[in-house]
Amino acid sequence: MTDHAVLAQKFVANSPRAHWHDRALWFVRAKRDLAAKSLPEWEELREHASDIKAHCVAHLADYLEEFTRNAEKLGVQVHWAKDAAEHNQIVLGILQKHRVTKIVKSKSMLTEECHLNPFLERHGMEVIDTDLGERIVQMRHEPPSHIVLPAIHIQKEEVGALFHEQLGTDEGATDPQYLVEAARKHLREKFMAAEAGITGVNFAIAETGGFVVCTNEGNCDLGVSLPPVHIACMGIEKLIPRAQDLGVFLRLLARSATGQPITTYSSHFHGPRPGCELHVVLVDNGRTEILGSDDFRRSLNCIRCGACMNTCPVYRRSGGHSYQSTVPGPIGSILAPARDAAKHESLPFACSLCGSCTDVCPVKIDLHHQLLTWRGEIARRGLLPKSKSMGMKFVSFVFQHRWLYEWSGKLARFSLRVLPRWMIYNRFNAWGRQRELPAAPRSSFRDWYRHRSKNDGGKQES
Repeated sequence: MTDHAVLAQKFVANSPRAHWHDRALWFVRAKRDLAAKSLPEWEELREHASDIKAHCVAHLADYLEEFTRNAEKLGVQVHWAKDAAEHNQIVLGILQKHRVTKIVKSKSMLTEECHLNPFLERHGMEVIDTDLGERIVQMRHEPPSHIVLPAIHIQKEEVGALFHEQLGTDEGATDPQYLVEAARKHLREKFMAAEAGITGVNFAIAETGGFVVCTNEGNCDLGVSLPPVHIACMGIEKLIPRAQDLGVFLRLLARSATGQPITTYSSHFHGPRPGCELHVVLVDNGRTEILGSDDFRRSLNCIRCGACMNTCPVYRRSGGHSYQSTVPGPIGSILAPARDAAKHESLPFACSLCGSCTDVCPVKIDLHHQLLTWRGEIARRGLLPKSKSMGMKFVSFVFQHRWLYEWSGKLARFSLRVLPRWMIYNRFNAWGRQRELPAAPRSSFRDWYRHRSKNDGGKQES
C-alpha cells in the first residue's frame, strides 16, 4: 500500500488546484458554522444524538432483530451479509433472479466500500451512478474523493471537457447550468431504461422497519420509483431506535454536511410498492470487530456527513484519493485501519491532532483521540516503517538525557542560522517539502528563563 504522504505529494504538486480545493472545502465548513449558530439548541442536539447512537450501538443486536421483524411485516425482504463478498453475491442473486441487466444507483458509500459496481459489471450488467458528482467520477473511472461531495476535486473546465467527449456537449463549454442540463438528459434516459434501483440508507428505524435516504437531487426517488426492484444496501450501524429520534439526526446531517437547514429530499421507505419488491441488505464487513473495541467503538456513531473532512487541514490540502480508502479524512483514518491495519498503517499519521474534526462532529465522536490511539496501536502491532520507528527511538533517547537534549538544541539552532537553505530543504528532507520552519532563535527557552530569573532575583535583592 502506498503511503498517504507519497500520494499527497502528487496532489499538492499542482499548487493552484490544491489551494482551490482547500478554499472550496473551507467555504463548506464556514456554511456549516453559520447553520450551527442558527440553532440555539445545536450543542444539545449533538449531545442527544451522541447519546442515542451510543445506546443503539450498545444494544445493536437487539435493534437489528427488531428492525428485521418490523421490516418483514411491511413486506421487505431482509438479507444479512457478513462481508463485502457476501453482500455482492446477495445483490447479484436478486438481480439475476429478475434477469436485470440495467441498474441505476443512488449514492451509496457502502456499495463503494464493497466495490459493487465493478463486480456487477464483470457479470454483464450496466450500473449507472445517478448522483451528478458520482456520475462524473464514474465517467472518469475514478472513485469518489469525498463522501458528500464526490467530485469536489474536479473543476468545471474538466467536467466540460469530459461531457464534450462522452455526452457530445459543446467544446469548451463550462457554464454549470448548461452542463447540468446535459447530465439531466443523459441520466433521464438511464432512469427510463433501468430494470432495478439500488440505494444506500442514511437512517433505518428499528421501531418501524422503515428507512430514510437523503439526497439533494431527487435521483433516489426517481431511481426506485420506475423499476420494479429496489435494493437498499445498509451498514448495520445505520440503525436508530425510534421514529422520534429521526428528527434529531435530520437536523444535524444537512447542516453539518453542506450548511443546509435540511436536505432537499428526505425519502422514507416503508415496504415495497404494489407488485414490486424491496430488499434490504444488512452488511457487517468488520463493523462488529469495531463494536468489540472499547477504543474505537464510538466511530460507529458516524452519520457520514463529511464535516470532519471539510475542516481537516490535512484532507483539504492532500485530497481524498491520497487516503486510498472509501471513506477518507479523519473518520476514514479510523475506520480503514480497523478493517486492515497493515494496508492503512499511514492514515492515523495523516493528522495534525488539531482536534477540529472532533469540534465539528455532529455526534461528538472523539476523532483526534481515536487517531492518537491508533498511532499507538500501529506501533504495538509492529507496523511502523523503520524510518519512523528508528527516528522515534532516537528522539526518545535524546529526550532521556538532558545534556544531549540541550546540546542538540544548540546545534540545531546554529545549523538553521548558518547553513545554506539547500542543505536543509532537499529531497532527503521529506518533512520540509511542504513545510517551513520559523527563524531559529539565538538562545533556547531555558537560556532565556535562566537569564530572566537571574535579573529578577537581582532586582528583588536590591
